[in-house]
Amino acid sequence: MFSGCSVSSLAAKFAFFPPDPPTYSVKKDDSGRMVASGVPRDHSMDVLVLDTKQGNKIVAFYLKNPLARLTVLYSHGNAADLGQLYDLFVQLKLNLRVNLIGYDYSGYGASSGKPSEYSTYADIEAVYECLQTEYGVSQEDLILYGQSVGSGPTLHLASRLARLRGVVLHSAILSGIRVVCHVNFTLCFDIYKNINKIKKVKCPILVIHGTEDDVVNWLHGHGLWKLAKEPYEPLWINGGGHCNLELYPDYIRHLCEFIREIENITTATRLKKIKQTLKLPKKATVTTSTASTTTFTTNCCCRIKFVKPNCASCSCGGCLTVRRSKGSANLCNWCSGRNRR
Repeated sequence: MFSGCSVSSLAAKFAFFPPDPPTYSVKKDDSGRMVASGVPRDHSMDVLVLDTKQGNKIVAFYLKNPLARLTVLYSHGNAADLGQLYDLFVQLKLNLRVNLIGYDYSGYGASSGKPSEYSTYADIEAVYECLQTEYGVSQEDLILYGQSVGSGPTLHLASRLARLRGVVLHSAILSGIRVVCHVNFTLCFDIYKNINKIKKVKCPILVIHGTEDDVVNWLHGHGLWKLAKEPYEPLWINGGGHCNLELYPDYIRHLCEFIREIENITTATRLKKIKQTLKLPKKATVTTSTASTTTFTTNCCCRIKFVKPNCASCSCGGCLTVRRSKGSANLCNWCSGRNRR
């Protein structure tokens, strides 16, 4: 039997395996601009060093596309860093026609600190804050992309953003311990409990998984797709493994279809969804009964009842309208008091 600490430690060892040594480094050039060595010099890419709330400094690459309407925030897998992902980022930027920002977790690449579940949460929050403050990207124009262990920080952030445009889960996990021990229940010391967080995501979710994934079984992707509130048509790549899905033509084709579809969601549709997520109070309604009592329902907790007296001038019962809140001016709806005796 495993103890809680030993199983959690085992799951953490699965989750974090940064390349050693890193495949790139960062420094300032003669003009004071931050650049990365080990990757091609790209004038459309900003190299960023961001502070996290845990006190670490993480590196991010922001690739700009002048034709883009949406931005992708990419959280990578457990055994890669930004130097290895640069070529993929360029291809996604061009083929999907998006801006793209990728980042290294604490302890990965040129980022400081040590990797942990909660440090990755702080990392992605720092990147999202940078997109908002430095590039003016709102959550309505943002797509979160999580590969493998990157699905953890992705769903952490997605579960907190009610107006997010979309989410992509690539070879994603239900939870850390479910990968290591293949259990069907949640333990308190589990890491990346995506099985719980995906239920809180309120935007379209595309799930991509290989049927022959021998690291994260296909059942993880299928389980997440079944739990999604707004699932998009999934992509199950026949024969695909854990680290080679980008090589299949269906990968980029299906991604493009997803991006174009959510890009074309109308403003009216988006506003309707936003109102639904905000759970705005219902408008005031007035219900009139056939008896002599009228109930007015307001937005507050009060229910006010007015009893209508009979008209002294005609034979109509319960027909009087209270014309002012104080005094006794009661005028009949039918005779307006003209038949008053």
